[in-house]
This record gives sequence, C-alpha cells and structure tokens, in this order.
Amino acid sequence: MKSTTGAHTGTGTWLLQRASALVLALALPGLAVYFLTALPLDFAGWQSLFAPLWLRVLMLLTAAALALHAWAGMRDIFMDYVRPTGLRLALYLAVIITLAGSVAWLAATLVAGAVWALLVLEVLVA
Repeated sequence: MKSTTGAHTGTGTWLLQRASALVLALALPGLAVYFLTALPLDFAGWQSLFAPLWLRVLMLLTAAALALHAWAGMRDIFMDYVRPTGLRLALYLAVIITLAGSVAWLAATLVAGAVWALLVLEVLVA
C-alpha cells in the first residue's frame, strides 16, 4: 500500500484544479452574459449593476475559484521546474500573497460598495 503523505500526493491538487475549473466554466459565461446585456453608461448604472447580493457572492466565489486554480497550476510549475528549495518557497510565498491579496481586495471592494450603498440609501430615505 502506498503512503498517503509526502511530496507525491497529487490527487487532492488534481481534484482542486478540476473542481475550480468547473466553477469557472459555469460562472464566467453567466457573468459575461449578465455584464454584456446590462452595459451601463453612467455611474448610477454601474452601481445598480453590482447591487444584487447574488452577483457579489458569485463574483467572490468565482475569484476564489480562479485563485485556487491559479495556485494549483503555479504550484505544479514550481515543483517541476524550480529546483532550489529556497527559491521555490519564495515563489510560493509571492504567489500566495498575490492571490490571497487579490481575493481579499475584491471582497473588501464588494463589501465597501454594499456598505456605501446602504449609507446612501439611509441618507436618501431620511
């Protein structure tokens, strides 16, 4: 029986990449159709385009799937082609910081947009 630990356990990464590809294949065409059919011309139109909660959740899930997909691919490339351990770990860290920072930035932007819209709505109602 093979050991389930070590450097050669790629089944989890393989499944992660396939699952994230499936999420991207389902979400990206839907998002593209949504954005192309509702192409706003002014700021208020763009605001209303991003107002639905389902859209913000879908965008965040899509960005997370993209980050996981990119991580799995970059990890495999680094494991195959970057031999010095220190350099490989530094590249891992750079990719993780970049991908996690991008998803966190999107999340902060979507939440800040929602909070800002609620504040504007509160001012308009009052």
